[in-house]
Amino acid sequence: MDQRRLIAFLIFSFAVVMLWDAWVSDQRRSAEPVPQVTAQAGAPAASDDGAVPVPSSDLSPSAGEPGAVPQAVAPATPLSQRRVTVETDMVRAEISAEGGQIVRMELKRHAASDDRSRNFVLFDDGMRHVYAAQGGLIGDGLPNHRTPYALPEGELTLPEGQDTLEVRLRALDTRGAEVTKVLTFTRGSYVVDVRYEITNRSERPLSAHAYFQFARDGQPAEAVQVFGVSTFTGPAVYSTESKYQKVQFEEIDEGKAKFVTRSSDGWLAMVQHYFVAAWLPAEGQPRENYMRRIAPDRYTAGVIMPVQAIAPQETGTVSTRLYAGPQEQDHLDGIAEGLGLVVDYGWLTVIAAPLFWVLSWLHDLTGNWGWAIILVTVLIKAVFFPLSAASYKSMAKMRVLAPRMQRIKELYGHDKARMQQEVMQMYRTEKINPLGGCLPILVQIPVFIALYWVLLGSVEMRHAPWLGWITDLSAMDPYFVLPLLMGASMFVQMRLNPAPPDPIQAKVMMALPVVFTVMFLWFPSGLVLYWVVNNILSIAQQWQITRMIESAKKAGKPV
Repeated sequence: MDQRRLIAFLIFSFAVVMLWDAWVSDQRRSAEPVPQVTAQAGAPAASDDGAVPVPSSDLSPSAGEPGAVPQAVAPATPLSQRRVTVETDMVRAEISAEGGQIVRMELKRHAASDDRSRNFVLFDDGMRHVYAAQGGLIGDGLPNHRTPYALPEGELTLPEGQDTLEVRLRALDTRGAEVTKVLTFTRGSYVVDVRYEITNRSERPLSAHAYFQFARDGQPAEAVQVFGVSTFTGPAVYSTESKYQKVQFEEIDEGKAKFVTRSSDGWLAMVQHYFVAAWLPAEGQPRENYMRRIAPDRYTAGVIMPVQAIAPQETGTVSTRLYAGPQEQDHLDGIAEGLGLVVDYGWLTVIAAPLFWVLSWLHDLTGNWGWAIILVTVLIKAVFFPLSAASYKSMAKMRVLAPRMQRIKELYGHDKARMQQEVMQMYRTEKINPLGGCLPILVQIPVFIALYWVLLGSVEMRHAPWLGWITDLSAMDPYFVLPLLMGASMFVQMRLNPAPPDPIQAKVMMALPVVFTVMFLWFPSGLVLYWVVNNILSIAQQWQITRMIESAKKAGKPV
């Protein structure tokens, strides 16, 4: 196989890899749900979204079983519409009187995908998604996520000079206990502390469990327009023993979900493109994870934790933290161990993770992600300069030897085996590696795909501008300027290569810039920017080496 055929084969293989990755992702999301649901450990099947999770017996905080699971309160329309709004410097949240659920949360520092004048909505009350943070208690007469709560009056805003805002909600439908749900919002943070204060008014000790869950539909949050690829959307759990485990909604439908159900550390999250919500129980706190389908295209995933037995007339508490915000890689691991794993770089994480670290460092220097991409392209080119130089030297020699190649074709064109033998002899005599031109492509393919996933999965790149018309490096170029520049640079690069002796092969090679231009029209503009800069640097390097080889040949010097 000669050099040009191998290059074409490698380019075709790269396109196949990208399309295969996209097809696999699409197939995972297009599987038909199974109507019957098999109960899992810690997650019994439910007939409606009012059901309360049931803990395993070995999670009981004391001898004796927990009280009977309360029946859900039928949701009344007036109750579900009663809300209190909480606003801090980071979020604007709406808390429902029904169970004290956070039914809507806007992230004030992140714009909506389709309208940058509006805030991005994470928890959603049905405008685009059904997604809420819920919680409740399991025990006789204790409130669950459908129980009515008394709300504070008016809108609550974090005052200037104050670091925390506490929202206290009193449960209205309890027997033998007084329960207050307390949500504490903090300035400069996406973490909300959620606590239940339980006062036992009965004459016997109170045993209970608390549960904290996400209720969500199964639809992806944002569609990515490159070959229909979508990043992972669904629940995930982490523990030091089992590490990071993602679960597809389809696996929950089919009763095939596998994840750690009981542990004393870690977290449970609902992951989506760029953003994540996670329940973060304290280290050493026993908990039971569960996931289940509660209705067509409706799921819950959460944790159950025991409450220490509360003596008569005493008050006990149970609490956890809720993170609801962007997948900012500099902060996630500082919030909880392993939380940074929710940033999904696909199967090239080993390259993508350090690549993002370098990009972040360059961004800190330049203040712009576009210039950071250009600089990282220059760095990558510098690292592989010796490899590229050897490759371009081989191609320059082949260009100089084009007349001899044509002569061999004229002499032995009728005998393909003899012609190939003579060509290989010429390569050996002139010390040319016919495969040398393929090495830069082999190096670029994994870096290219890794950068693709960095741009696709890093919220830091979301809505990041570069110059003029490029206002979002994670989205396609709206005017196709960069793809056209990429195609033009690829055409120039092809012209610098030695012409293939086969006319049909020459036409195929010259058509590749057109094929790639069309393919790159829908790629993130940051990725096309990388390829344009890489091509320009390659052209400059190849032109200089070719000029040196040709000058040496004219002067009669060895090349």
